[in-house]
Amino acid sequence: MTESAITWSIAGLTAIGVVTRPFRWPEAIWAVLGAALLVALRLIGPADVWTGISKGFDVYLFLIGMMLLSELARREGLFDWVAAIATAHAKGSPRRLFVLVYVVGVVVTVFLSNDATAVVLTPAVYAACRAARVKDPMPYLLVCAFIANAASFVLPISNPANLVIFAGGEMPSLSHWMQTFLLPSIVSIIVTFACLYWTQRHALAEDTIAREVGQPALSHSAKLAGWGLIVTALILIVASAMNVDLGIPTFVAGLLTTVIVLVLTRQNPLETVRGISWSVIPLVAGLFVIVEAVNHTGLTALLSEKLALLATQSQTQAVGAAGLSVAIVSNLVNNLPAGLFAGSAVQAAHVPDSIAGAVLIGVDLGPNLSVTGSLATILWLAALRREGLHMGALAFLRIGALVMFPALILSLAALALI
Repeated sequence: MTESAITWSIAGLTAIGVVTRPFRWPEAIWAVLGAALLVALRLIGPADVWTGISKGFDVYLFLIGMMLLSELARREGLFDWVAAIATAHAKGSPRRLFVLVYVVGVVVTVFLSNDATAVVLTPAVYAACRAARVKDPMPYLLVCAFIANAASFVLPISNPANLVIFAGGEMPSLSHWMQTFLLPSIVSIIVTFACLYWTQRHALAEDTIAREVGQPALSHSAKLAGWGLIVTALILIVASAMNVDLGIPTFVAGLLTTVIVLVLTRQNPLETVRGISWSVIPLVAGLFVIVEAVNHTGLTALLSEKLALLATQSQTQAVGAAGLSVAIVSNLVNNLPAGLFAGSAVQAAHVPDSIAGAVLIGVDLGPNLSVTGSLATILWLAALRREGLHMGALAFLRIGALVMFPALILSLAALALI
């Protein structure tokens, strides 16, 4: 077996380990083991390992800042309060509650990232459903899973995968980003809502919720956390407009907000630090090393050549083919490694913006097909398990096939029209 074949085999097995979690080991362990095996077999050198890890520095800082803000908001009860407000405004209507949860999910995803929607909003929605004595909370929890991906390309900050795709390259300016993705994002959000609502219409028709729901008090520290989130979102929008990397602003804003709230409330910072999913950082770092090793085999160069050739034949067909194929691959190997490979190929091929945009939409929206498609959906499943709930892979796939494909096809069509 050639070195290239061994490298591809290790990369494939790593992706399977991350997605399936054998022995229930965390995803990060499989990513780090894969990278370590490549080094042990001398398929990649220490310098290349460092090159791969260093490409993700902006992503690591972004994730840490967002996780700090999300955990702070969760601990202070900000999202529980928001979910309770939505439940109270439903006024006993399951359909209205479904719409309100969807709207809240859009806002959280756009300005705090899809991982925040999965990790923080999911338990808040479940708590609100219990308070409202909802018969079946799953339709509202499914909103958290699907909107986390459907609204994840409105802004660069809406999904860490957006930063991964452009790692090592230049992130588009905010004006250019909005020009490219605003219309496809609107289509994605609307079509996902329509299809998801259609799949849950019978459950919503049979459901009942209480008209009078108690609302938790919003503490002073929760208000501070809320203002911190708002200021951070504004800072990141300005940074995007100025074409500045988002990692450092996100990290600084998250750290300052956390320090201010903890100092004023005299809380132990260790409690907040313990609540953060730190394993995400070695997971992403390990995947960056895997991609760096695969790049050395020439696979990325081959993919970029195919992508460039497809673009010269028909740009419209290339948009559809690139978006659909990347979406499917994202469900097979998870969208983080898929985004890393696709991003490297796009940067090497120098394809038109529409094709690069189709790849990003496929990476962001495509994971709505399966429970293993994105890190956000995996985190959503973990949140369900903590509440004693279960969503089977096949049951999710049935819903995902009805929701993802119409949204993806119409979003790509919107992109092709621009």
